[in-house]
Order: sequence, then C-alpha cells, then structure tokens
Amino acid sequence: MAAPFEERSGVVPCRTAWGRWYQTLEEVFVEVHVPPGTRAKDVSCSLQSRHLALAVGGRQLLQGKLFDSTIADEGTWTLEDRKLIRIVLMKTNRDAGNCWTSLLENDYAADPWVQDQMQRKLTLERFQREASQRSLITAYILFARNPGFDFSGAEISGNYSKGGPDFFSLEK
Repeated sequence: MAAPFEERSGVVPCRTAWGRWYQTLEEVFVEVHVPPGTRAKDVSCSLQSRHLALAVGGRQLLQGKLFDSTIADEGTWTLEDRKLIRIVLMKTNRDAGNCWTSLLENDYAADPWVQDQMQRKLTLERFQREASQRSLITAYILFARNPGFDFSGAEISGNYSKGGPDFFSLEK
C-alpha cells in the first residue's frame, strides 16, 4: 500500500469531502475547495483558540470545536486563485506527541493508517529539528547513516508514538 505522504510537500494529508487538512509540529493546515470565482467578501472565517467556523456565500462549510487548542491571534486564512481557502492554525502544544487525530473534536478524523503516517512524519520532523540543534559529534553518533540531516526518506520502526524516544538523555 502506498503511503499518502507527498514527497514534494512533505505532508501526510487527511482528505475530506471539502478538501484536506494536514499538520506539522507547529501548525495545522486546512485547504477548502470553494466555487471558482469566490471573492474574499463572500468568505466568513472565524478562528478562535478552540473553535473554527467557515462559511462561503452564507453556506456553512466547516464549524466546530478544534481537536486541540491553537493560538488564535496567529491563525490566518487566505483565498487563493478565487477557488481555494487555506487556513493556517498555530498549535499551542508544539511537540511531536501532539499529533492531532482529527481536525475537529468530532469530525474529520484521520483513519488509523493515515494517523500512523502523520505520527511518523511528525516524529521525523522532531528528529530533524533536534539533530540540527545538537553538536556535530552527537548528531553523527545518532544519525551517521544520514549525512546532511535530510530525513525525508527515513523510516522509523518501533515506538514512535507520542513523539518517539528522548535522545537528549543520551548526552548525559
């Protein structure tokens, strides 16, 4: 079975009837397809810490309590090419263990296999970030087979839930 991981964008999308959503360690992205020719004045978008509401032309497309909290002041939405609304939400909890299982508390859940792939991607993202913050010697010991610290093609097996093992303890 081919993974839904998109090599070029580096995301694992969760597809929905209206578009898709995906996440990184820090952000959740929501892409909603709207009728071609949609204008910004037709869009009503409310981004709150734990709530999202999106309507176009008076028709409610998304509404509900978010899976987890976000920083409301840093949330944005844009209308692209008058046919796609892109919403960016900044996660409050930004560690690899905070992998959202659904966009809204009771809607748009990733199926278990996609959820597993999302968690792997966030764990790899965390490893890459930590490796770039470490000394070269420690990074070499941990990732000697991955020169340049490019983990886009890496595989993880074993326990990577909740962000995977804590490698900072190895330095002590």
